[in-house]
Amino acid sequence: MTDAEQLLWLRLRRRQIEGARFYRQKPLAIYVVDFYAAAASLVVEVDGGQHFGPDASAADRRREAVLAAMGLRVLRFDNRQVLLETEAVLAAIWEVIREQMR
Repeated sequence: MTDAEQLLWLRLRRRQIEGARFYRQKPLAIYVVDFYAAAASLVVEVDGGQHFGPDASAADRRREAVLAAMGLRVLRFDNRQVLLETEAVLAAIWEVIREQMR
């Protein structure tokens, strides 16, 4: 895991957000997602710089379409956001989980 993924995992594991259980490096369809909360139908992806090229962006869109067809919502953050704006990232995740688990 990258530093950003490790930091986020420390805050997601052990049901710290609304009691939602997160899995890391979870296989879904033909992909392995960074973090997955089944009860909230939520995937959280942490992107490094390799995700910003045109080919990678197209691949990410295809990936998100497959996951959306499975009924999953995808939240995507870049490494910088996770490392420098951790609380804002967690607030965005919390908001989605709160909505989904009502």
